[in-house]
Amino acid sequence: MVQVARLAPQILGNSTPLVVDFFAQQRHPDGGFRDRAGNSDLYYSVFGIEGSLALQQTLPADWLLSYVRSCSRNLASLDLVHLSCLARCWNAAATHSRGACPVEELVDEVLKYRGADGGYRLGHEGEASSLYGCFVAVGAFQDLGYPIPHLDSLLDFVTSLRDPRGGYYNSLDMPISLAPQTAGAVGLMRSVGRLESMERAAEWLLSCFHPQGGFCVSELMPIPDLLSTATVLHALAALKVDVDVEISELCLDFIDSLWTNRGGFYGQWEDTHADVEYTFYALLALGHLSVMPTARIRNEDSEG
Repeated sequence: MVQVARLAPQILGNSTPLVVDFFAQQRHPDGGFRDRAGNSDLYYSVFGIEGSLALQQTLPADWLLSYVRSCSRNLASLDLVHLSCLARCWNAAATHSRGACPVEELVDEVLKYRGADGGYRLGHEGEASSLYGCFVAVGAFQDLGYPIPHLDSLLDFVTSLRDPRGGYYNSLDMPISLAPQTAGAVGLMRSVGRLESMERAAEWLLSCFHPQGGFCVSELMPIPDLLSTATVLHALAALKVDVDVEISELCLDFIDSLWTNRGGFYGQWEDTHADVEYTFYALLALGHLSVMPTARIRNEDSEG
């Protein structure tokens, strides 16, 4: 994702320094990045770190290492999402000190969230396994350079969440197909070399397009959001689907409507708070759109 997000400045142009400043302002004194309440948080730190790197900003090595080490002192207190985020942060710090990462301990903690059905739950014992749980668990194993345990049963569980039209539920407890989860399934399958099983996903994802631009979390939702838009564009690129010029043009307009003059992006039209998560998703979406015909036309016009 970071590689694609690096292309976003091709569309941002002269506004790029504002986005750089926004990420810098979201740094917390403890080395992490701020959540919406202003507190340091591992989840938001992933987006802060990756957004900064996508914008070619160098994060101080001692700053990053100090943060990930402090977050690793009590792994048992972290849920699956935050364990996965810690693994991603360690991966970002690996160029400075790979040997310091507690790989085996992190893997052991992640495996505690594996369910009998082969999937992964996000929280306590008894909670249903979910596609999102599988996605973040696989991401953690890959960031730690660790082979994915029980891969076949995990993929069987993910496949059980597919609806007849090609979308994916988050869990069997809530059989409603969702765009971010379907995009996550595409990413997961691509990462393990099983993308051929996703032939119907593209058509379903395109059905979530909003006529005013952007993608909705499902066909039932009335407004688009930046998370769905970015992840759907990322999944369609993985599936090698050419997006219509009209769709890409409207997506650019949608993302532009979420821009703030502070350099951050809102998550959707009713949002009133920009954060590093949605600003990173804006970079990801703009990165994909930058290589589409309508973006090239816009860039050529602005240069002329």
